Amino acid sequence: MNLYLDDDSAGRRLAGILGKAGHTVVIPAQVGTAGSSDPRHLLYAIDHSLVLITHNHEDFMVLHDLVVRSGGSHPGILSVRRDNDPRRDMKPRDVVRALGRLQAASVPLSNQAYVLNHWR
Repeated sequence: MNLYLDDDSAGRRLAGILGKAGHTVVIPAQVGTAGSSDPRHLLYAIDHSLVLITHNHEDFMVLHDLVVRSGGSHPGILSVRRDNDPRRDMKPRDVVRALGRLQAASVPLSNQAYVLNHWR
């Protein structure tokens, strides 16, 4: 899968483990979008046909709704929710596992927004 990790999910460990799992991973620091607004991150993902992964669930759900309701499209948005208990937060290996389960289920990604936590 071709992925774009926004600023709040672009950790080296997650990018590395996703790459080792066979995904193509683009991070903001590589493409000059570090520090950009959420809409700019989504625009980059759209322009380059990349599925966006974020920890910023609420803001990207609003952007998803805006794009879809206005008749636009996007390659997909995957969010990783953080709990109030860091022991329950998804680790990078959990994200990779959930992504694999999502792919195995053959659910459509285009114009969809999924919470990866539901695919643990």
